[in-house]
Amino acid sequence: MKLAKIIKLIISILICQLAGVIGSIVTVPAVDSWYIDLKKPFFTPPSWVFAPVWTILYLLMGIALYLIWSKVTANREFKEAIKMFSVQLVLNVSWSVVFFGSKSPLLGMLVIIVLWVAIALTIKKFNKISKLAGSLLIPYILWVSYAILLNLSIWWLN
Repeated sequence: MKLAKIIKLIISILICQLAGVIGSIVTVPAVDSWYIDLKKPFFTPPSWVFAPVWTILYLLMGIALYLIWSKVTANREFKEAIKMFSVQLVLNVSWSVVFFGSKSPLLGMLVIIVLWVAIALTIKKFNKISKLAGSLLIPYILWVSYAILLNLSIWWLN
C-alpha cells in the first residue's frame, strides 16, 4: 500500500473516531449521573457495551470513507457522497449532545430519526461509488435502528 493511501486511511479513521471522542465528552459524565437514574427498557445493554460497539462502528465508517476518498474524483456523485457522510457524522455527534448533554430523550428522538435517514442516504450514495463502502455502513444503520428503539423507550418510560 502506498504511503498516500495509508495516510488517507488513517485520516479517514481518525475523523470518525474523533466524532466518537467529541460525543463522549458529553456522554460519559451523563452516564454516571443523569442516565443511570432513568427508567430503561429490559433490552437495554449494559453500559460497557457501548464503547466497544461505537469504536468498531466508527472504524467501519472510517474505512468506508477511505474507500470513497480513494476513488476521489471531481464528479458530482463523489461530492454528494462526501457531503452526506459529513451531515450524518455531524448528526451523530449532535445526538449525544442533545440526548446526554441537554438531557432530552425527546429531542434526541428527533435527531436520531434524522440521523437514520442521513445514514440511509449516505449508504445509497456510497453504493453508487463502492458497494463495499456502502456495505460497511450496514452495521451502523442497524445499531442506530436499535438505538432509536432504546431512545423511544427511554422517552416513553420517563
